[in-house]
Amino acid sequence: MHPFASYVLRSYYRATGWNEDNLYANLTRSSNAILDFSVPRGLHLSISKAPNGFFNTSYSMNAMPSLNGSVGYIFTSCSLDVGSSGSVRFKDMVERFKVYDQPRRPEGKEEEWFAGERVDQRDYLLYGRLYLPTGRLDALYSTRLSSTLQALVAAISDPRSSLLSEKRSRGDNVSNVMFSLQHDVGKWCSEYTYSAEDGMWGVRVLHNFGKLRNPTEPPEDLNLSPGTRPKRVDEEEATGGGLKGRVSAGAEFYISAKERSAGVSTGIRFTTLPDATPSSFQIPPPSSSPLTQSSRFPPSQPPTTITALFNPMMGHVSAAYAARVTRDLSMCSRFDFNVYSYDSEWTMGAEWWMRRTASNEDELEPPLTPTEQSSVLDPRVEFNSTDTPADIHGVVKAKISTNNNVSLMWEGRLKQMLVSLGFVSDLSSRSKPIKAIGLELSYFSAG
Repeated sequence: MHPFASYVLRSYYRATGWNEDNLYANLTRSSNAILDFSVPRGLHLSISKAPNGFFNTSYSMNAMPSLNGSVGYIFTSCSLDVGSSGSVRFKDMVERFKVYDQPRRPEGKEEEWFAGERVDQRDYLLYGRLYLPTGRLDALYSTRLSSTLQALVAAISDPRSSLLSEKRSRGDNVSNVMFSLQHDVGKWCSEYTYSAEDGMWGVRVLHNFGKLRNPTEPPEDLNLSPGTRPKRVDEEEATGGGLKGRVSAGAEFYISAKERSAGVSTGIRFTTLPDATPSSFQIPPPSSSPLTQSSRFPPSQPPTTITALFNPMMGHVSAAYAARVTRDLSMCSRFDFNVYSYDSEWTMGAEWWMRRTASNEDELEPPLTPTEQSSVLDPRVEFNSTDTPADIHGVVKAKISTNNNVSLMWEGRLKQMLVSLGFVSDLSSRSKPIKAIGLELSYFSAG
């Protein structure tokens, strides 16, 4: 389950038109959602409130295995409608398998003029969280410098002098300031980072192959028949019954003069195009709602993402294959191998969406807003033509690997509360087969 602060940050990105998915750091996001989900540890409670669209507060407490808590505040320059835990679209609160549409050049904020002078200000977000009783402070500042530039400053501070001295003796300071500059033009996206604690500089670059459509270009004519529909500008010809999609490739390089170390990695991703055939996106007649049809139109090809990463200095190779095999089931397999030590690991996972029956109308998830409904029928948005979010009430995630670790987690909504329950087991251990088990409860409201 996304922490409330992460949910607000994503809402801020959507409101300002920034595409966080077009980053090299998120190249494997689809497979990570299935294979690298985080199981709660112990008992965690979270309560958040949004008094208005600009200010949000969050309080959390860990009751087990030790008692501690935190208080967080978020302020944004633009008004955000975060809703409440009982009405928010459930899929927006969990990390999940998705096939993203082609990236586009971000659009700048509309200019505002008064008496011949420009009066609009650039968007920004301020976040801070204080942990008790340790006194640790986390902070984040994000701002849009232009339509294609975004800057972030993140800081961590811990006043515990005894711990600081111990950490410094091991060369691991718990206090740090990190700077990041992101430049996204759609086809290319680059990120430049600096970490003050170890003096590390980093550069990440991601390139999307194929021609990108202009953001202002209208959607394709949905009334065209499949045989006469013009070919999408980013489509590749399928050969031998293969998948049609696009390719993205990127790399990162980082160096630290203080630590006298450096690193490099490269990666590639193939993803199918979100289904945009008229048969899958026909607008239903007014008498029928697209949110109540359990299976409107089948996709022309299974939504699929294939990724490969290689770190030559560490000798690490990773390849993952993720696909949605049915309307509610997505599966993923990943193989990790080290060319120097010959260590390997194979991980398999699945994500299954749970739906209520039509008889439980009182507990159905609230219908989408008109904007969200248009996203369901817009071929430019991620593939979700067979989703019926009105009856989704939970998701089950499971993974198993050759190192004998098994993880199982359920995330869902009970009344007005968002709930996560899961455990991690080690099948090779007879003395302690359950490594971790936890329950997380989250509630937030607006107004």
